[in-house]
Amino acid sequence: MKMKTKERKILETILLVSLLFAVECHSLPLSTSGRWVVDEEASGERVKLACVNWISHLQPMLVEGLHQRPVGEIADLIISMGFNCVRLTWATYMFTRPSYGNRTVAESLGGLGLSLAKEGVAKNNPELLNLSLVDAYEAVVDVLGQHGVMVVLDNHVSKPKWCCAEGDGNGFFGEKYFRPKEWLHGLTIVANRFKDKSQVVAMSMRNELRGPNQTEHVWYKQIRKGATTIHSINPNLLVVVSGLEFDTDLSFLKQKPLKLKIPNKLVFEAHWYSFSAIPQGVEWLKQPLNQICANRTEWFESGAAFVGTGSNPAPFFLSEFGIDFRGVNARDNRFLSCFIAFVAQRDLDWALWTLQGSYYYKDGVVGPEETYGVLDYNWDKPRNPKILKRMRILQLTWQVPNSYVSKYHLIFHPRSGRCVSVKGEEGQQHQIHGTDCKKASRWSHDENGGAIRLMGSGLCLKAVGEGVPATLSTDCSSPQARWKLISASKLHIAAVGEKGEPLCLDGKISNSSSIVTRKCICSLHGDGLDLNCHKNPLRQWFKFVPSNLP
Repeated sequence: MKMKTKERKILETILLVSLLFAVECHSLPLSTSGRWVVDEEASGERVKLACVNWISHLQPMLVEGLHQRPVGEIADLIISMGFNCVRLTWATYMFTRPSYGNRTVAESLGGLGLSLAKEGVAKNNPELLNLSLVDAYEAVVDVLGQHGVMVVLDNHVSKPKWCCAEGDGNGFFGEKYFRPKEWLHGLTIVANRFKDKSQVVAMSMRNELRGPNQTEHVWYKQIRKGATTIHSINPNLLVVVSGLEFDTDLSFLKQKPLKLKIPNKLVFEAHWYSFSAIPQGVEWLKQPLNQICANRTEWFESGAAFVGTGSNPAPFFLSEFGIDFRGVNARDNRFLSCFIAFVAQRDLDWALWTLQGSYYYKDGVVGPEETYGVLDYNWDKPRNPKILKRMRILQLTWQVPNSYVSKYHLIFHPRSGRCVSVKGEEGQQHQIHGTDCKKASRWSHDENGGAIRLMGSGLCLKAVGEGVPATLSTDCSSPQARWKLISASKLHIAAVGEKGEPLCLDGKISNSSSIVTRKCICSLHGDGLDLNCHKNPLRQWFKFVPSNLP
């Protein structure tokens, strides 16, 4: 039976209200405490940034998608997909050069011959059409704030254009379009313009510094100037610091920390894609997956993510990562499970690249598709809900400062996005299966080769045999209940079966969420895996994700 229009509108209204209440509310501004971003005005509770990038730095200098949907509806879509924050990009020239920023939206689109986009804005966001580009940008920030979405303002480029290439003139201080004085002037203007908008919680000084002219000496000099400029104008803002080499390298901070008198406001950022520091990302297809995952995780940890660890940690914001959301890119698909496992275990703040399913105009092409976009081409709905479901664990908070709860673990299966849980009441047969991680069982695993214990019980996980569901047992000292991480990726969890055969947890069984044990993919005799084996092990990848939530 078809739903009547009035009934449908009532349900849509109820859904919208529920989505708005679902956005976790925090008092602003934000601050930092050790590795955490926290709620400054309340009790210092953690605020996890789960952001999506939304861009406004291309030639039209207009936030993308306003020809497809009213901006308020786009904000609702952002919330409905589980994001609480937008990393909103901008180009320096839009704010520093009146000939750029003072153009109206209609003039900018018309000047590029984008008549259909202009008509779309007139239909969906008519109040923006005759605003200047700068005023239209601010209007989008205002709508995001009205919907409870936090905003990180990201200086992406100087001259409006696609980013990023080695020789595009936008890469490093002193290049053709990237003049330090003008850059500082732009930061000054933006910090002033948005200083009374509490939803603007952070400013990122510059996206993906790169190219043959980059040096550490100049980096320290200019980053200090930029950070001081922003903080002096708006001391409430988090100041986000990017590194070198397309925002993948902060390793030089190990020898020479960035010393600034900006207490509790500095956040460091980095980017990670399947192709980061690998031409076209080919190694994800050529190397054994356990090995490439181990190698790339170590590369990212040692080059950037280390800033959130150690004796003096700082907040670390993974401000760009992304994949082809069509699900057809084998390189990205292999990368994603490795990536999600690492980020979930570390419980990082992050921003997905990217929101837009299409562009007004990019690299001389009108209306091209963005296959990395979380929305479809027409901005109607998520392009791939299954991938969003796999990423759901990243949107949730698992670790908080000053918790009174002892650490426990979730057992996470990256390929499905589920966590291991136990079905069955006491006295009944227990079933081990995958479920929503918010509903998952809590486990302890104190040593490699030790038991995996179900918290609050005297039971532990036990391997039985090939293709047989894992079970629970009171015998936690038997070989069947002693579990090791046996691969280079540290993502295979293995014990031995009742016949003495090595078995790994396996999340693949037809039409079921059951967790079984099977012969370890790429297994050797003993505890190890064949490093030269090219079989796909993703169904057997599991990650211990620590948590201290009540």
